[in-house]
Amino acid sequence: MKPTFEQISGNTNTSFLWRRFVQARFDAPFHFHPEIELTYIIKGRGKRMVGRQVSSFEPGDLVLLGSNLPHTWLSTDYLNDSKAAEQVVIQFKKEFVGNEFWEMPEMAKVNQLLEKAKYGIHIFGKTRDALGKKMNQKTELKPAQKFLQLIDLLLIISESKEVSVIDYHFMEHPPTPLDTERFRKVYAFLSENYTTEVPLESIAAVANLSPTSFCRFFKKIARQTFVEALTHFRVNHAANLLATTEKSVAEICFESGFSNISYFNKAFKKALGQNPVTYRKNQ
Repeated sequence: MKPTFEQISGNTNTSFLWRRFVQARFDAPFHFHPEIELTYIIKGRGKRMVGRQVSSFEPGDLVLLGSNLPHTWLSTDYLNDSKAAEQVVIQFKKEFVGNEFWEMPEMAKVNQLLEKAKYGIHIFGKTRDALGKKMNQKTELKPAQKFLQLIDLLLIISESKEVSVIDYHFMEHPPTPLDTERFRKVYAFLSENYTTEVPLESIAAVANLSPTSFCRFFKKIARQTFVEALTHFRVNHAANLLATTEKSVAEICFESGFSNISYFNKAFKKALGQNPVTYRKNQ
């Protein structure tokens, strides 16, 4: 899954883009572009990848991404619904209002925010709820109103403490092109096969490395072991099934790729702080 450059088509009537996408599932390639992006997920669940950070996402996910930061959202739900995935995306180049605009004293915090966005910023809590409502409004705004709304959104984020950086490590220590391509291939293979047995030899072959070299490579890039990453995928898959289906814990255990219930219970509790039965009751 090598990141690809995305050419964003402009609109002659606006200096930035504010779009809504409704589709069956999120399946865009891992990509990047010079535009800064603010994305709000309205419907859909799956895996979000920003830089080298892989996280689960669900409705309400709100992220600000800086220029040329690789990213994608991938659905893990396979629903027979052509409208199962919905998002609102705002994209703009920092210079769309002129560099002098961000240098004004009133815009100092927003300027700092846009600089920090190169690492990716996750917005949560009441700030997310307020921004999500503004981004998801159904009434069509005039271009000038959208511009003012965008500045307002950025001001709110810049003042909020309900934000967290997604991946400091990626932009501070960018991987080599070879390491990047290897990791994308590994991630693509893992995201397609984590519910089945994944022998170390097989995943190492995807990266064209020996098992020993692969383990060193994976930990350097992902900052966790391959087994930890694989378990993370499986636990999140199991959590989704526990919350959305009536399947038994045993069925979910094996369907998520675990080979025995004892280890599944232990791994699930370590990751989410409660056993599968308790987790389901709390949903």
